[in-house]
Amino acid sequence: MFDGGSLGNPGRGYGSYQIAVGDAPPRIVRLNFGDRVTNNEAEYLALINALEDAVATVTGQGLDARAANVEVFGDSQLVLKQVGGQWKARLPHLQGLRDRARGLVDRFGAVALTWHPRINSVRVLGH
Repeated sequence: MFDGGSLGNPGRGYGSYQIAVGDAPPRIVRLNFGDRVTNNEAEYLALINALEDAVATVTGQGLDARAANVEVFGDSQLVLKQVGGQWKARLPHLQGLRDRARGLVDRFGAVALTWHPRINSVRVLGH
C-alpha cells in the first residue's frame, strides 16, 4: 500500500508505504521528498520507493523477484492507471516517473495494481 501528497501543490512532498512479504509482520516506511513536489509526483515517488523495497526484500531473501506475485494498493487512480497502461502520462516529468515504476513492476512475475478508497490509506498509513 502506498500514499503520497504535498503540503501545498507543489510543496513539501511526503509519502509512506506499507510492505508485507511472506509471513513477516507488515512494516510502514515514512518518506520525505523535499520541497516543490506535486501531489502526483509524491504518489509516484511513494510507489517507486515501495517497489524498490519489495525487490530488495525479495532478492535479499534469496528469492527470484520474477517468481513473486505482488499486490499493490493505492488511492491514486492517476498513478495506478498510468503505470498499468490504461491512461497516458502526458506530462514529461510524470512520464519519467511512470517509466521508473513500470520498470520495477516488470521485475516481478505478476503485479496487481488495485485502487482503493482514500480512507483505507488513511487508516493504515495515517495520511
